[in-house]
Amino acid sequence: MSIAPAEITQVVEQVDPDRPWITMVWNDPVNLMSYVTYVFMTYFEYDKSHAESLMMDVHEKGRAVVSNGTREEMERDVAAMHGYGLWTTLQKDD
Repeated sequence: MSIAPAEITQVVEQVDPDRPWITMVWNDPVNLMSYVTYVFMTYFEYDKSHAESLMMDVHEKGRAVVSNGTREEMERDVAAMHGYGLWTTLQKDD
């Protein structure tokens, strides 16, 4: 006599990686637009057109999201932007 194996159900838990964090650069009256573009090109290695587009968002809209990732990565980016003298924050992206 053989016994049929019991049906095994696996519950696959969907794990959301800790990636919904963003680095936001804010407009300030101190830094030149060319300097902000330079920082984006230097630190994030963005090409000139992308860096200028982000800089224009900062200038015209008052802010721009310049990176996203884990909280630890965004804390590193914020610290780097502060080192360049840019007003920067991180927040959880919705």
